[in-house]
Amino acid sequence: MFLSGVNGHADEPAPRSAHVIVCGNEKGGSGKSTTAMHIAVALLRSGYSVATVDLDGRQLSLTHYIDNRKRWARQARIELPAPSHFHVPPANRDTVADMESEEFRQLTEGLTEIQHNHDFVVIDTPGSDTFLNRMAHRIADTLVTPMNDSFVDFDVLAKIDPISHEILDLSQYASAVRDARRQRRQTDSSILDWIVVRNRMASISSRNEQKIDACLRNLSIQLGFRLADGISERVVFREFFPIGLTALDDFEEHILGTKPTLSHLAARQEIRQLIGALRLPTDEVGRKRAALRKRYAEAISRPIALPDIFVN
Repeated sequence: MFLSGVNGHADEPAPRSAHVIVCGNEKGGSGKSTTAMHIAVALLRSGYSVATVDLDGRQLSLTHYIDNRKRWARQARIELPAPSHFHVPPANRDTVADMESEEFRQLTEGLTEIQHNHDFVVIDTPGSDTFLNRMAHRIADTLVTPMNDSFVDFDVLAKIDPISHEILDLSQYASAVRDARRQRRQTDSSILDWIVVRNRMASISSRNEQKIDACLRNLSIQLGFRLADGISERVVFREFFPIGLTALDDFEEHILGTKPTLSHLAARQEIRQLIGALRLPTDEVGRKRAALRKRYAEAISRPIALPDIFVN
């Protein structure tokens, strides 16, 4: 169910069909919008109906990305699959409570229109702790958290000892995700599948990268997320945005506006590997895995001690 329980009315279930993918991280510049766009296009090109939602009402990076895509398709006279899309603008009200109420209304109305006639909904969130950001995490089936491969971004997940690199404490964001997972499980017996995606990894492994890898793997055991390699520091990803293209679109000169290069092919391979690592329910294996997660969640929702993987 899409929004049952997020506003305190867990006894009023709403039917749902779409699988919700949320790209979330409380730090800007981590690649959320680029990742969200590539996930959406990957699903569209696989034949699924996809809707996208932009909750960053001030930056609107995903909205601009999709607008650029539609504009370039008209200008170049080409067909480019695009998702159904809406964004939630910042509410202008006298009190915080009124603002949150208005934004929640717009979000629920938008989701109500798309939830029953799309296979997937991809939500891009702002790089800050906002009311809508928290709501999105509570309705996610799959949470994708992109982070640049550095200890600056690692700080969004946890605090570490500067000498031993021992994990000292969880960050506010990691704690919020843990709380969202608990609430989702209690609401409709679903387990949020969390994947931390490492963007801008160096092409050559360094000592610092090895330390980050060790810390992430240690933290993944405590928090129960999976790790995946994401988007490297390639110029082509920055070139895609102004014309709304992705690494999964056809690499022909009249589409790209330039001659394709080996960098384009390498970018496509990165995205394909990332999409595979997300393990979305796009085939029989994925659907069975989702069903198993739900049955497991139902089992652990009984009044027994929770496994450490969800409470540490």
